[in-house]
Amino acid sequence: MDRHPPRTTSDEIDLYVRTYFSLLRSSGEVRVRAFEEAHISSSSSLHEGCRAPEPDVAAFAYSAGRLPSCIFSVHRIVLGQSHEHFEAAGLPVREWQAVTTRGRRRPLRYDGGQTLAAFVTSISDIDDLIPIVTAFQIEWNKMHVLLSRSPLGKQLVQQPVADAESPAIDLAALGTALSLDAGGVKTLQAALGESLLSGLREIAQRELELSVRLLVGSYSQYQRAAQRWWSGIEPQYLRPSHPRRPPVYFVSSNSHSVVNLLGGYARLHRDQLIQFAQKRNPEQLAESLSEAIQRGNQAKADNLLYYLLRSFLHDPFGAAHRESVRDFDGESGIQSVESPGRIDVSAQLVQIGSLKQDRVDPRLLPPDIARSFSLLSRSDAVIVNIDYPLGMAAYHLLSRLAQGVGELRGIYVMGKAATLNGRVGDVMVSSVVHDEHSLNTYLFRNCFASDAVQPYLEHGTVLDNQKALTVRSAFLQNRAYMGSFYHEGYTVLEMEAGPYLSAIYEIVNPSRHPKNEIVHLSNSTPFEVGLLHYASDTPYSRRQSLLSKSLSYFGVESTYGCAIAILSRILRSEIARLSGA
Repeated sequence: MDRHPPRTTSDEIDLYVRTYFSLLRSSGEVRVRAFEEAHISSSSSLHEGCRAPEPDVAAFAYSAGRLPSCIFSVHRIVLGQSHEHFEAAGLPVREWQAVTTRGRRRPLRYDGGQTLAAFVTSISDIDDLIPIVTAFQIEWNKMHVLLSRSPLGKQLVQQPVADAESPAIDLAALGTALSLDAGGVKTLQAALGESLLSGLREIAQRELELSVRLLVGSYSQYQRAAQRWWSGIEPQYLRPSHPRRPPVYFVSSNSHSVVNLLGGYARLHRDQLIQFAQKRNPEQLAESLSEAIQRGNQAKADNLLYYLLRSFLHDPFGAAHRESVRDFDGESGIQSVESPGRIDVSAQLVQIGSLKQDRVDPRLLPPDIARSFSLLSRSDAVIVNIDYPLGMAAYHLLSRLAQGVGELRGIYVMGKAATLNGRVGDVMVSSVVHDEHSLNTYLFRNCFASDAVQPYLEHGTVLDNQKALTVRSAFLQNRAYMGSFYHEGYTVLEMEAGPYLSAIYEIVNPSRHPKNEIVHLSNSTPFEVGLLHYASDTPYSRRQSLLSKSLSYFGVESTYGCAIAILSRILRSEIARLSGA
């Protein structure tokens, strides 16, 4: 008998969401302080120390990693959906500096003074950004109170702006001033990075009083943003010379795994990347790479080479090779489209008929695929891979893509998730998803099972037959709420599966997706649906997570294990189509 999961929200979280959306309806600026009471009352699992007088540096670090470094100078944040909306409000954002964050892809512009502009492409950007900004301000102001009363804080305020001769921060004194142990000090150091001295000076000097203004937040404008995104892809890349729309395999993963596995640049230029690793040693990976090569662990060596390629191309040592990499990939029919339509969700398009067998990762060439690979030269199909969008943006983008392509051959989603019963690096395969946006519980046939991924994992475990919960935001959950879902067997927490399944429902049905229903998709989709999540966090465990450290091989291994499973499925499907099987 089908039944719903527990109550679809918690009163405290529901109040928080209603509070910030009602306040943001104002035509003027809203002080972040107005969100603080509801934020604290929500008892967010990511901000469990919000009520304590001591700083919750973990929550501060999480928030700081998803805000640009200029946040230490910002006084107001303006949210909008297009350049035109900002310009109509007197904000010439086209002329402003583009800024980025370490932990979140979101188009941001900074005026060089006190104003930060953030482009929002779905309601999820608001659900994500408001709690982040609120937590950041709460923890800043707690640290301000403690630093302003301490000798270290007074010293920071009085000393001149940092220069080459500025003394280093006394970390022991910092720990004493903020009531932090050595681990807490290290977390704060990582959060502030190169801005440690200047950031602490700003915190000691003043209380933070941010304001937020939402220019437009309409559903139709989110759809327009998706249209701009698709218009930046289809005319030039999918239909350049003829009107026929090709069959499409849709993949939502990241910007590197599909290209690396099919294009082969990193693997075939390994000496170049080994030299880079030895010279620069990004994330202390040189030793791991050398060890993998010495032990003959080709899979691990290739995965690390793939990971290193990104750092290589963003380092002066390798930046000159960007065009060579692009040309090399182009020979295999791979084209990358960065931020189409000024939406920060890049895409990679792969013409399957142009793939070169000698460049494809050997793990994608088991005997059955290798024997029939020559058939693929007749393929007119395209793999459209997009860098996974945030939350409801997944719904808008997939809905628009489905309107603009011919036959959809498969929809495959790989994403990060928190796990309630596994370890970092494990892979979860779900066939039930409860979506907090639509309040639907989706039941579907996942084309993947454990054996599709496990052969490519040395360390992690693949857990299939799981149940996933699509949350509105990482902050918008608490222990009591999650405990009730865990009691019902929900073990995977993520942000995109529900919106993707809502879009899939509308692709195969004549009506909009329902709300607050149990929805069976198992036998109604004419294309495959595959959903894989790799565990990047264990929020209710003491185990260390990827969010609190640099690259772990567990993360690389599970990412490429999932990508290999997806691409193997696509190649076999296309070979079967071309052979008439």
